[in-house]
Amino acid sequence: MKSQKNKLPQIDTSNGIEFGLYTLGDIVTNPHTGIRMSEKERIDQIIEMALLAEQAGMDVFQVGESHQEHFVSQAHMIILSAIAQATKDIKLTSGATIISTSDPVRVYEDAATIDLISDGRFEIVAGRASRVGIFDLLGYKLDDYEALFEEKLDLLLKINRNKRVTWEGEFRAPLNDAQVLPRPDNESGSLPIWRAVGGSLNSARNAAIAGIPLYLAYLGGPAEAFRHLTDAYRETAVREGYDVNTLPVATASYLYVREDAQKAFQEYYPHVNSGMVHSNGQSFPKQQFAQGLDSRSIINVGDPSLVIEKLLYQHEVFGMDRYVGQIDLGGVSTDDIKRTIDLLATKVIPEVKKHTKK
Repeated sequence: MKSQKNKLPQIDTSNGIEFGLYTLGDIVTNPHTGIRMSEKERIDQIIEMALLAEQAGMDVFQVGESHQEHFVSQAHMIILSAIAQATKDIKLTSGATIISTSDPVRVYEDAATIDLISDGRFEIVAGRASRVGIFDLLGYKLDDYEALFEEKLDLLLKINRNKRVTWEGEFRAPLNDAQVLPRPDNESGSLPIWRAVGGSLNSARNAAIAGIPLYLAYLGGPAEAFRHLTDAYRETAVREGYDVNTLPVATASYLYVREDAQKAFQEYYPHVNSGMVHSNGQSFPKQQFAQGLDSRSIINVGDPSLVIEKLLYQHEVFGMDRYVGQIDLGGVSTDDIKRTIDLLATKVIPEVKKHTKK
């Protein structure tokens, strides 16, 4: 077996897969009530959601980064720092940090600081950006989309593995025996770093070649349509000489639970559609969302029994070690977030964990 140079997340699935929530920090009008939060109210809601997730016994909470109108997550690391101070036990991750348009040194400084504040609970999910306006905003060329990501992720991983770094690349000034501080307070002095992958097969393979965990986020469709990504990841890891059993996989998707499945879809679709219109400039096809009633769909919306069935099916397909759901897209109220978390904690998560124990 190839020696593992990267620090990996400590995920114990003897009690079932890890379960958590993620937010991208969108801020839009609630389509049911016509109420739109202020930016402060939305940030406060995200912090409260993290506290509620911890109180419900969830394993992880994740905040993504976006730099466009209708979002409050431009400085997602600062929000995560506030959550680190407010919570005690839940793991915290970025999801994703757009490493392509960020300086890896600065990302590491911020992440290591949050790890110290949280007593060792922080992880980085590094992504490429699904909303590409960030490239113009932060002064990068979209033509360099792939090259920027690969180079900067390589530097971030090197910083993570080495207290002193000598490095040279195309898109930033070289480092010569540079010391990047602070360092996490653990034996390795490093952090778990995941690679976020959408639908790119090469990206999944590159995660395996680097020997880092795979994070997959989906909007819709049958789970089976994405199996090739996790299969390619694990097959490549084996060819590279890694112990595939030590490389975690995480999946993410829409999540919304109500006592009645039809009501769940009726309530959450307007939120998802509004969120998509404001973030991506196009609606989410209603018929495609309705196909989420199929237990093989990646859209984890429904009553508790349907959502449990979906997650267990997805576990058969992907063998994921961690699942995180997005319950707050499109102006969902705090009361509705609380209802979802309560149903997850009392009905869904215990059953999913019971049936995914290893």
